Amino acid sequence: MSDFKQVRVQQLDPLEEELAASSARGSLSHHVLQPPSRAGSSAGCLSSSYVLLGLQLLSLMVLAGLLVAVLAQGQPLRFGALWSGPWTWAAKAGGVSRVPSSQGQKVCQELTQLKARVDRLCRPCPWDWTFFQGHCYFFSKSQRNWHDSVTACQEVGAQLVVINSAEEQNFLLQISKNKGSTWMGLSDLNEEATWHWVDGSPLSPSLTYWNEGEPNNVGEEDCAEITDSGWNDAKCDAEKFWVCKTSSSSCPNT
Repeated sequence: MSDFKQVRVQQLDPLEEELAASSARGSLSHHVLQPPSRAGSSAGCLSSSYVLLGLQLLSLMVLAGLLVAVLAQGQPLRFGALWSGPWTWAAKAGGVSRVPSSQGQKVCQELTQLKARVDRLCRPCPWDWTFFQGHCYFFSKSQRNWHDSVTACQEVGAQLVVINSAEEQNFLLQISKNKGSTWMGLSDLNEEATWHWVDGSPLSPSLTYWNEGEPNNVGEEDCAEITDSGWNDAKCDAEKFWVCKTSSSSCPNT
């Protein structure tokens, strides 16, 4: 060993000798050596770091609680003093977005006005129903036999369509041209050749739209359908589209 190395070893204090020995064994590859005089300072910094981390976590928990509480009430969350900068957290469909406070207030105001308009909105007919001359009509997208069609309309508080005017007949005829043959609420099931509507009223001779040669009762045809040209009698167990009819709702003036 050279003289320089001997002098250097002799100048090592006991702590440095221990660290040097540990370094030789490869156990200090991921440690940082600090002078003994700073040991107390490092411990103090470590304690301060834990305290700061705890405060940050507590702040995040408080902010999260505020966000959940406000969103649960369906109101926009304005951070104000809790969050630096002119920002607003606005709750809307699909999530929460961060927008400038002036824009967020405008959006909130518009949504409030829109909700008020929707609350006042009055539809004379339910969705997917068609309004015509004070009544609502539902045109099926599937096919059923005549009896099941009657039941389907009753289940929604309506009845298989009863035709009361030439205007109504023309309206239904146009739909049937696009959809195909459609059941209506007319049959002679109770008595052959005596046609009655499902509401119990008899068919008026002055209000009939039978195709030429109909009804002919070929093969026990006891139920009436609307075709693209007029009325026809058909077998009641055949599956066709159907039309429900009910009175429309009255909307108050606003």
